[in-house]
Amino acid sequence: MFDETLKSVAEKLVANCREERVRAGLDELYAEDAVSVEAAAMEGGETPVANGRKEIHAKHDWWESTMEMHSASTDGPYLHGSDRFAVIFEADTTNRETGERSQMKEVGIYTVSGGKIVREEFYWAL
Repeated sequence: MFDETLKSVAEKLVANCREERVRAGLDELYAEDAVSVEAAAMEGGETPVANGRKEIHAKHDWWESTMEMHSASTDGPYLHGSDRFAVIFEADTTNRETGERSQMKEVGIYTVSGGKIVREEFYWAL
């Protein structure tokens, strides 16, 4: 029913998230010129867009240095057509700089081409 490459990429991404191997997954699953689009610019950032794996790694560096993770869950993947899938993420975090604790929920929509993630977009819950 769904493309086997799409299924494989989606399942690997979710497994990496659940097993806290997100960094390894970036290099394995993402195209060198992949684009990451947040719903809004991150704190101190000028744009919600990260272009290329290097900038996506930098986005993860910022997250890991700024946020203390208390718990996280990953739901999915949810496949769509021949080239996209979605994942629902939830996290309970504390901002290390402000001490503010918060819960978040977001949906990530991933586009796959040539066996690699070429675009990810995040939609935040209110």
